[in-house]
Amino acid sequence: MASLQLAVKARQLVIQNKPARLYRSICKEIPRVLIIYDIDMPFREAATAVRGLFHENAHLRDERVLDMVIEKGYMELEETLLQHKQRSHLLRLLEGYVIPTEGSNRKRLTLDATPEDQFNRN
Repeated sequence: MASLQLAVKARQLVIQNKPARLYRSICKEIPRVLIIYDIDMPFREAATAVRGLFHENAHLRDERVLDMVIEKGYMELEETLLQHKQRSHLLRLLEGYVIPTEGSNRKRLTLDATPEDQFNRN
């Protein structure tokens, strides 16, 4: 069974800026991930999406929480490289969640819907 053990290796490193190290590791693997999962997205756009995920956690200051989030990041990277994720999981991370408006996922009608709501196709 294939195993990269990135989180274990990262835990053993003694470095000052752990988030930057994780970010560099992810950016090195972005081209490979885009090819493996057949995602038609430029490298810059994918790197910007990853940077946005890092900015969401920029407010964290507790060292224990930071270590946990960084280790979780390494585990996510490892799962991605070992293809334990599906393409849709990565698209949700890179492009953000888009509310589908087609098929069975379009707006549902309630019991008190007006005739305008019933015949409105939006």
